[in-house]
Amino acid sequence: MKPDLWHDYYAKRARREGYPARSVYKLEEIQRRFRIFKSRGKVLDLGCCPGSWLLFASRIVENGTLVVGVDITPLTLRLPSNVRFVQHDVLAWDESFLEAVGTNFETVLSDMAPSTTGTKFVDAQRSLELSESALAISDRVLRPGGSFVCKIFHGCDSKSFSDRVRRSFGRVAHFKPKSSRKASKEIYIIGLKKT
Repeated sequence: MKPDLWHDYYAKRARREGYPARSVYKLEEIQRRFRIFKSRGKVLDLGCCPGSWLLFASRIVENGTLVVGVDITPLTLRLPSNVRFVQHDVLAWDESFLEAVGTNFETVLSDMAPSTTGTKFVDAQRSLELSESALAISDRVLRPGGSFVCKIFHGCDSKSFSDRVRRSFGRVAHFKPKSSRKASKEIYIIGLKKT
């Protein structure tokens, strides 16, 4: 399948299934492979706009289980009753942010990506900065045994970031979903069984 047809397939499927973006199928593949969601486990979605991952998570967890989305951009999506949105810059989080989102999450997700410049090194460094913030937040809010999913652009420091994730989790995997665009430099680092 050619990349443009690949893109069209997932974009059309997302519209048909009521998701605002094709990225939902990356999370679906991650869930199928790694079982990151527990039926009653709270979920924190960092960089949640436009909301596809929020919707998917809210449909996977048991009805009434809280899913919290965070983004610097206002979320315009109509949210299910078990989803709450917090507008905040994850690069400037503090104790008040932690109070707003809560703790004891089963799963922390980060599909954050920087505004790209077209310069591979700069884009990778910006992606690393977002990933490091997501990991630091997960260190504070993720419960023992929980799961962490983080998108990062492959670059010279992505291995050292993966090593830092490894220090906090019993198992770490690198995964590029089939639904990712082939030209994309993104990879998902998945931490399982937080220690």
